[in-house]
Amino acid sequence: MLHSKSIGQKIAEARKKINLSQGELARQISISPQAVGKWERGESMPDIATLNRLAGIFAVDLNYFADAETKTTAADHVFEKSRSKNATDTAALPQKKNEWNWDMSQGNWTDADFSGLKNLKEKFSSSNLKNCLFKNADLSGLTLAKNNIEGCDFSEADLRSSKMQDSNLLKNTFLRCSLIDAVLYKNNIENCDFTAADFSGTEMQELNFEKNDLKEVVWNYTQFKKCNLSNLIFSGTLQNCHFEHCSFYHVKFENAVLLNSFFKYNERFKKVEFVNCQADTLTFAFLKNNYANLSGITLIG
Repeated sequence: MLHSKSIGQKIAEARKKINLSQGELARQISISPQAVGKWERGESMPDIATLNRLAGIFAVDLNYFADAETKTTAADHVFEKSRSKNATDTAALPQKKNEWNWDMSQGNWTDADFSGLKNLKEKFSSSNLKNCLFKNADLSGLTLAKNNIEGCDFSEADLRSSKMQDSNLLKNTFLRCSLIDAVLYKNNIENCDFTAADFSGTEMQELNFEKNDLKEVVWNYTQFKKCNLSNLIFSGTLQNCHFEHCSFYHVKFENAVLLNSFFKYNERFKKVEFVNCQADTLTFAFLKNNYANLSGITLIG
């Protein structure tokens, strides 16, 4: 649990340990000295993004601000940070990566700035997120389930190996975002901007993927299974991709190169439009077997 008085005391201890005045600390994080004073007196509490910046200044991690069963001083934390990582020290350090007590699950978050944060993992499940910023955040391994995410900006965030399930993603920005090896299952994803995102190794299953901007996207070993694909334009190179048991509505492949890609048991595939596309022999055979209109496809080789 998080308590303003406890956090205020820890901020004061860590600040004094590194010989910073309230004014000097305030300048480093662009707030007033009065705000720092209110924190230390327990009259108010920093948001998580500010706590993350304070942790960097104090050379501690976010665990330091969370209540623990044992009493640990700021001096102990700073000392632990500065110790060399040898065998004799290992036993004194926390052994679990998820020992910290932050949990933002089942919450309602609006206009919050989480840019640059790390190790969120399972901390946002079943939450409503609206107009929040996650720019450049390390969200690798993030798990989302039953989330409603609308109008959020994940530009250049690392979402590799993340898992999203039973969630609604609407009007979000994933500009140059890494979704490498992510698993997207039973989600509704609409009107999102995935410009220059990397979907290498991404698995998409039983989801609705509609009206999304896919310019300059990297498609490599990307799988679509039992998906509804609607009002989309695929372009660029699609290599080692897999489309199986999908429904296609108003989908176009334009200026696309299709290499070693698998198409099987797809519905309404005759209506898919191919414009100025190229395909290798194997992919061309799969497309033909799926009754694709091949008039806009040039065979490579």
